[in-house]
Amino acid sequence: MGLLARIRKEWFIIGIVLVILSAKVHPSVGVKGGPLKPEITVAYIAVSLIFFNSGLSLRSEELTSALLHVRLHLLVQTFTLVFIPLAVWLLLQVLTLTAIDQWLLRGLQTVSCMPPPVSSAVILTKAVGGNELGSSSSVPFSSIFSQLFMTVVVPLILGQVRLSTYLERRKPPFGAVSSAVLLMIIYTTFCDTFSNPDIELDPTSLLLVVLIIFSLQLSFMLLTFAFSTRSGSGFSPADTVAIMFCSTHKSLTLGIPMLKIVFEGYEHLSLISVPLLIYHPAQILLGSVLVPTIRTWMVSRQKVKSASHTHLHAEHL
Repeated sequence: MGLLARIRKEWFIIGIVLVILSAKVHPSVGVKGGPLKPEITVAYIAVSLIFFNSGLSLRSEELTSALLHVRLHLLVQTFTLVFIPLAVWLLLQVLTLTAIDQWLLRGLQTVSCMPPPVSSAVILTKAVGGNELGSSSSVPFSSIFSQLFMTVVVPLILGQVRLSTYLERRKPPFGAVSSAVLLMIIYTTFCDTFSNPDIELDPTSLLLVVLIIFSLQLSFMLLTFAFSTRSGSGFSPADTVAIMFCSTHKSLTLGIPMLKIVFEGYEHLSLISVPLLIYHPAQILLGSVLVPTIRTWMVSRQKVKSASHTHLHAEHL
């Protein structure tokens, strides 16, 4: 693959690096009260646009069909929303005793509670040929839930109530639009950080968090693989692939706007966001590396299963 093609393919991850560097050079542009007015354009317009776009891109009939895979969905949702947060919480009981930046550790706990993504897990599952599913602080819960409702729930519903035939014909670039808006949110988040001289990111802590995230992802993938392929699990090889990717991935597209809402006003918001920004490229990188191996495994298992059924059919005859 040529350099230009590689840049075009990985433009979003490159964009994350560029917007963070831009925020470092010109933080005054994206701070509260600055030219971009993020307290309005990001907190309400950008976040609402992302979830409205998500509602547009999710086809209702596909969601209805996917809901029929009850056991598969139950395992994915339980693993990603119950097991992972619990496992990370237990790990953090040890990590809080170390010298790792405590705000990065809070960000790690926050990542563990994020929902799985719609895009990257499905893309990797499809690449393999698998089953495409489709520290205490004062928190103002009432204002958070009202803002979540207005900027998340309402836009998602409005996105689903759409002219589907028109959109099917036009095929708008849902992913590109959300990614571009997401880069703006990331930019303004880091502008706030770099404009505050009291906040510094410890390089050693950052490196350790990167290693922890890679280790966690690999461990979770191995665990889901072992669980879904055990004798009597009832899951097909294609189901196993979906479980491995969908239950271990976390959504950056939904995660960053949610962090922006829940931790609005926190001066350490960008540090809390860092683990999620690491988790995203890490899951893409690990998934891409493992795709050939998992595809080979799935094809071989399907051949064995097919041969077994043929043999049983021949015995009955």
